[in-house]
Amino acid sequence: MRQVGQSSDGGADVIGHRGGKRWLFQVKKWNRPASTDTVDQTLAALRLYRAEVPVVVSMGGFTREALGQRRILLSEGIPLQLWDRRKLLEMAATLPTVSPSESSADRYERRPYQENAIEMVTNGLLHGPARRALVVLATGLGKTYVAAESIRRARMQRSLRVLAIAHTNPLVYQLERAFWPTLTPRESTLIWNGLEHPPSEQLDRADNVFACIDSLHAAVEKGWDLAPFDVVLVDECHHAGAVMYQRVLRELTAGAATGPFLLGLTATPWRPDGANIEDTFGEPLVTVDLVTGLRRGFLAEVDYRMYTDNVDWKRLSQLSGKKLSPKSINRTLFIHEWDDAVVDSLQAAWGEQASPRAIVFCGNIDHALRMRDRINALGFTSAEAIYSGSSSVRAQTPWERNRVLSDFEAGDVGVICTVDIFNEGVDVPDVNIIVFQRVTHSRRIFIQQLGRGLRLSPGKRRAIVLDFVSDIRRFAAGLELKDDLEKSVTAKSDDTVIRLNNRVKFLRSTGEDPLSESFLREWLEDVAEVERAGEDASLLKFPPEFPSSVR
Repeated sequence: MRQVGQSSDGGADVIGHRGGKRWLFQVKKWNRPASTDTVDQTLAALRLYRAEVPVVVSMGGFTREALGQRRILLSEGIPLQLWDRRKLLEMAATLPTVSPSESSADRYERRPYQENAIEMVTNGLLHGPARRALVVLATGLGKTYVAAESIRRARMQRSLRVLAIAHTNPLVYQLERAFWPTLTPRESTLIWNGLEHPPSEQLDRADNVFACIDSLHAAVEKGWDLAPFDVVLVDECHHAGAVMYQRVLRELTAGAATGPFLLGLTATPWRPDGANIEDTFGEPLVTVDLVTGLRRGFLAEVDYRMYTDNVDWKRLSQLSGKKLSPKSINRTLFIHEWDDAVVDSLQAAWGEQASPRAIVFCGNIDHALRMRDRINALGFTSAEAIYSGSSSVRAQTPWERNRVLSDFEAGDVGVICTVDIFNEGVDVPDVNIIVFQRVTHSRRIFIQQLGRGLRLSPGKRRAIVLDFVSDIRRFAAGLELKDDLEKSVTAKSDDTVIRLNNRVKFLRSTGEDPLSESFLREWLEDVAEVERAGEDASLLKFPPEFPSSVR
């Protein structure tokens, strides 16, 4: 299910898939009955989103004309559904009185590290003495579920009002959806962001408020008194060092001795400005990073392929003994134009996966459009691009972007070409192929993008990662990942060694390239230091003798 309602949404609020069909919902909160105009808008949206089942939800009921229009449409084979307040109450009455995570516990089986984290957070919420907690779990390891389940258990002993904060409008909706399995039908939720502005009396009553930091900060700047909360949750809390967050948290007295409990969640605890999030949230109660998740089988196996075809070995051989910065070596060393080779490698990887679905991270919008067209030209799948717009390219409307995401979720589109929209805050279906063509100097963004392909799902064994990035620090990151994954790991539960097929390979188009890997390892020396180096740090020193085997 995908919430799409916003300005320029094309007449849809929610898109969902059930029974092999795409459902489109238009929701009206008016007190007056919805008319035939609303039905017409919904049918127009049905065509835009290529949906099959239109549903109009109206709290004020429907006019006689709208009900008559439904009968005509049904006779024409269009399954229009009209849900009023009575219908919603009838449906609500059939729901269990407990949360889905309690009534269907087998669907929400918890891993040992999740259970451990839930117990510690719940204990902190109820007994303290610390009034703050930090949970660090890599993408795909269920950090939001840990928070929601902790709050559910604490609510079994005391009443709690929760304020959950995120930094983008889409992430606010995603955060609310993540809480749904742990909520009972009686517990209310409310969205407060740039798209929804609930009145203060509703904000004061809601059990759970999911808010965008921009909306909260604007209210604080206007001098509004924020209603008291018992828990303040900050998702993607590596952003919380920003001035805007700090102002809001101070106003809420979150984490203070007499203030609400402060809970931070993140998959990537590093801030680009070097600030330490532990100053705000304390030391992590639990940490499971991406490498640990891979080595212990909590994430899909990764088949990481790092291509060296674009290394200009001839020019490299002329730099023996010189000391250069990443910026200068990237400018000297790499051949950047090789889109055809990327598409060929993607097509080959496509045939290796049982149910392939891919994201291609591109350098810019024009590059994303070019890659979309090249993939479609080969015909092995259907590709679309998602982008926000630039000086030369018109921005996609919300309905255009959401239609692509709905098609991707349904499997009608196999590949999404994008720049960085999938880093945070956009809920995407499971993928098992990631293609990197975009240079990023942020370890956080790299881990977030990589994590998009590593989430476990039924029938998924591994994720294939094709890395064509022309940056020397990415080679260092690949070497470090390979070294970390090759270390043995012992499972704490039964002291048995887990042996998985995670691997990082250095390749050319003709096959594996161990000689280049060996040379890069000798040259880079401290790969961790190089991976985190700035543009102008002079740390790269070539070996005095260049091996002829890689020329």
